[in-house]
Amino acid sequence: MTAHVVVGVDGSPSSQAAVEWAAADAVRRGCALRIVQACEPWIYDIPLQTPPGFRDSMSEYYQGVLEEAAALARERAPGVEGDTVLETGRPVEILQREAADAEQLVLGSRGRGGFTGLLLGSVSLALAGHVAVPVVVVRGDQERTYDEVVVGFDASSHSAAPLEYAFEEAVRRGARLHAIHTWQMPVTGQGAAVYAPLIEEISEAGQRRAADTLAPWRDKYPQVKVEETAVYGHPVAVICEASQTADLVVVGSRGLGRLGAAVLGSVSHGVLHHARCPVAVVPARGEA
Repeated sequence: MTAHVVVGVDGSPSSQAAVEWAAADAVRRGCALRIVQACEPWIYDIPLQTPPGFRDSMSEYYQGVLEEAAALARERAPGVEGDTVLETGRPVEILQREAADAEQLVLGSRGRGGFTGLLLGSVSLALAGHVAVPVVVVRGDQERTYDEVVVGFDASSHSAAPLEYAFEEAVRRGARLHAIHTWQMPVTGQGAAVYAPLIEEISEAGQRRAADTLAPWRDKYPQVKVEETAVYGHPVAVICEASQTADLVVVGSRGLGRLGAAVLGSVSHGVLHHARCPVAVVPARGEA
């Protein structure tokens, strides 16, 4: 298949929102849309306890979910091209495989399974930061738009991929970019006043790092209006506050696990749970 965006569905309201977002994203990118439905293997693993017609009815249900998702995509993005995939297997494994040659993977924030108190579905959490392409987890009100993309960056080498993704998204959307860099102050004791010059030096250094990191990206994308925030604070809190008036938040996946597999950093994890808009988790080049 040519360049395409993959979206996972399960018939839940959250996955319907993901289909709408993915269809619009495919249009912005000028590529196709692939809608993927995974049929859990347990349905076929209990033949002695399966009532007559159960398998057929479940197959019909899953096919119906796909057809409804495809109809929704056509409604939201007339003319979008693509296909649908129905496979039997574990959703995480199927979506990992489907994402291998995709532009990105789009998921809902919660699926049909799990407990109602969980903020992020197990499939979304298992895939964000664990595949080699960006994973977008769709949440929040999609009816309002703010023409703003937010990106959190730490001025390390890991920042290049999320910054590039964020600038590209701002270009596609004709949106402004809010780039956020935060730092933590050192722990001080009772004589904190003594450390005032040190704290000021740390603040100035943080602002310089942020400006230096953004400079080449500003030069590369002069058409993007950039708002730069470099402040003391916890990155999750600052980014999530900014997400209230954003159409998309972009974060990096941060690092590799002990065995070489990409893992999700604490900041990305926190933003996924608490942001008020869709979140794109972008792996560094060579991760996953």
